[in-house]
Amino acid sequence: MLKWKPHDPPKTTPPVKQCKIGVKDAPHTSAQLLITSSHKNLTLSDWMTIYSYVDSHPDIPQSNMVQYFSTLKTRALIFTQSTLSHRLHDHSKMEAHINSNPTPLSSKRPHIVIVTWPDVDCALYLWVQHMESKGEHVTGPMLQVKHSKFEEEFEVPKKERLPGEGWLQSFCKTYKIQEHW
Repeated sequence: MLKWKPHDPPKTTPPVKQCKIGVKDAPHTSAQLLITSSHKNLTLSDWMTIYSYVDSHPDIPQSNMVQYFSTLKTRALIFTQSTLSHRLHDHSKMEAHINSNPTPLSSKRPHIVIVTWPDVDCALYLWVQHMESKGEHVTGPMLQVKHSKFEEEFEVPKKERLPGEGWLQSFCKTYKIQEHW
């Protein structure tokens, strides 16, 4: 049987601290730090904007187009010349996809809610608060029935009334109401 000689444990020395110069340790200068943006995938709408620019400026080199979009003051689009070159090959495919499926772009647009009768919304919101204070849950169908009753009470013209449940989701989101089905 082999026996090992006892050894002293290895001597550990504390790790050497590396000196890093942080922003607060840097000398005063008028130079600005370069803001690097993280890589983000461009949306279909972004690529259509780029394609439109490419179509209207056919003589500009791709590298200049990349520079142009990266330096926009608002909504700068960051991509490489290589990516642009690859995407230009798919240009007709993407346009065909958009023409056959127009809703992906339109669904990204901001949704504008126009309230024509704020008195009805206010009354409905107060009714919801009253029901919750009594400890009762409000359901979608209850909101629809109560909404139509308030429209009658406030004498909203029939052509301006909100039929169906299309208004229900935006109403609940606006007033932070959690409905129970």
